[in-house]
This record gives sequence, C-alpha cells and structure tokens, in this order.
Amino acid sequence: MKSSSGDEIGMKHRLTAWVALGIGLMLGIGWATAADDRRALDQIQKYRDMLKDGNPADLMELKGEGLWTTPRGPKQATLEQCDLGLGPGVLEGAYAQLPRWFDDVGRVLDAESRLIHCMSTLQGLTRDEALQNWTRPGSDIEALVTFVAARSRGLPIRASQTHPREADMAAVGEALFFRRAGPLDFSCATCHSQDARRIRLQELPNFLDPASARESMIQWPAYRVSQSAVWTLERRLIDCIRQMRAPDADYGSDAIIALQVYLQRQASGGVLEAPGIKR
Repeated sequence: MKSSSGDEIGMKHRLTAWVALGIGLMLGIGWATAADDRRALDQIQKYRDMLKDGNPADLMELKGEGLWTTPRGPKQATLEQCDLGLGPGVLEGAYAQLPRWFDDVGRVLDAESRLIHCMSTLQGLTRDEALQNWTRPGSDIEALVTFVAARSRGLPIRASQTHPREADMAAVGEALFFRRAGPLDFSCATCHSQDARRIRLQELPNFLDPASARESMIQWPAYRVSQSAVWTLERRLIDCIRQMRAPDADYGSDAIIALQVYLQRQASGGVLEAPGIKR
C-alpha cells in the first residue's frame, strides 16, 4: 500500500510539473505572439509612413479634380457650381462639415449623396450613371469624394448642428451603432467600443473614445492597401454591414448617412488628413 501511495504521490508531482511546464510554454507562446504582433504592427506603420509622400490616393484626387472641372452629361456642364453646404463651388472646409441638412432636397446628405444630386441637377446624369462601377477601383464617385475631401485637409471636423433633423440623424446613427442584428448578432459596437481590440493585425478604433474616433475619421477617404484601391467612408460602412452578414445597405441610404453623422460627431475637432492610408 505504501508503495502504491508513493506512486500516486509521485504521479501527482509529475502531473503538476507537466501542467506547470505546459502553462509556462503557453505563456511563452503568448508573449512571443504579442511581441511578433507588435513588430508586425510597427512594420505596417513604417509602410504607411513611407506611402505618405506618395499616397496612391493622390492619383484619385487628380482624377476627381478632372471630373469636377470637365463638362459632362447631357447638359455638358461642370460641377464647379455644386453646393456642398457652404455655397456654390466652395470646397474648402465643406467635407469637414458633412453630412448636413440641405434645404433644396429636404434631407441630410453625405458627400456621396450630395455629389450625386449635383451630377443629376447640373450635368443631367442619372443616379445609375453617377454611380457607375462604384464597387470597382477608380470609380468616378470615389474620385470626386477624394478630391472634395482633400480640399478640407488640415481643417477640423465640425459636424453641422444647425438643423433639428441633423440631431435626429445623430440619434438614429447612435442607435444603429449599438443595434445588434443579423445571424452573427453583431453591432458596430461589437468591434468598435473597446480599447486595444483588433481583427488579425488590424487595430480597431474605439468610437466611444473621442481621441480614437478622431484618429480613424480624419483618414477617410483612404487608400486601402489590402484592396489596392481608394475607399470612401460610405463604402467602408456598407462593407462592414456586409461582413456582419446583415442585409445589404443601399448606397446613400438614410441609415448609412445617420451612422456617418454619429461618427463625425464622435470625432469632432479632429484635423483632417484625408486621403489617408488604411490596411
């Protein structure tokens, strides 16, 4: 019996040692992984920094400028009289105050939907023509948004708060941000309401923290390295909804615009750097 008891004690000691060793190895792997991830993130940031002096989005900005000044459509007119909220043809600071209320359409519009309105009224293009190939790299609408956004570079985000409907849209956007839906039961807040969260090597902004919200929002529209294309904020939100497996959001829908109103208010005061660079 003594021998058996001794064997049991010995076995327990060996098991304890193996468990301790296993935990130590797992912790070591965890530390190594964290260190590796940090190095990878540092390398990604260095890559972004190198691209800043030659951001591929600069080419989209130039294309957008050409589209802005070139007569097009049945009316053979330019977009130089497009009113983005600060008066016909005024670009400086306009993007920094979008989305906003427009009396002439009785709606809150973002940059995309306002540009579509101008392309329709000034140039005679249909909505489908204005949005032609919007999901493909180098689309006209994304080039125009990039051009318009770049004219607010260096200016602070000042979400418009001059009309009651803008406050309503901000409230709707906040509700949508926290609303769980779809087969995954996800909401925007699932990924974007806590610090130090990421998907693979993509750091996720916490939009409940104004500093984190500003750091993200000042970059849009942005050249996405993983897509080799410039994306506007609206396109990014539509794709986020797709990734959550929720029903597809319509381009320029009130839901997408409401989310932008809320996010812009969260990022108020951030100085625009658009077009930026994202993963």
